[in-house]
Amino acid sequence: MAKSQQTYSKSEKEKKRLKKREEKQKKKEARKLESKENGPGIQFAYVDHDGNLTDTPPDPTKKIKVDASTIEIGVPKRDDSDVEEFDPVRNGKVSFFDTSKGFGFIIDTENQEKYFTHVSGLIDEIAENDKVSFELEKGQKGMNAVRVKKI
Repeated sequence: MAKSQQTYSKSEKEKKRLKKREEKQKKKEARKLESKENGPGIQFAYVDHDGNLTDTPPDPTKKIKVDASTIEIGVPKRDDSDVEEFDPVRNGKVSFFDTSKGFGFIIDTENQEKYFTHVSGLIDEIAENDKVSFELEKGQKGMNAVRVKKI
């Protein structure tokens, strides 16, 4: 009895597989017919003065002449006048610190961001609710507070 059920399921799977193949072939033929009805599409595409694709050549009167010597290759040099001064030292408050595990978190007073700190990045010993100054450094999982000092 189990053998006949197994055979039935095999033949059922085979029927499904053939049906899928047949549907795929029908879809392929339908796409072919659709492409014949709609025409071959744009055989040759142009880019107009606005950057859009079109099947007509662009108007030569709207063509813009570009002097090749004015094209700057590379990154343009920045003036020091437009660079704002960034103070790397930030202030915050220790929200959590576990001395036995050697890590904790500091909340920045400016933007209320929480930063991870490790005992290796401490200059002074810290405890919870201490006001501290610190610098940020990119860590594995985000920004870390380093060079942490009590205020």
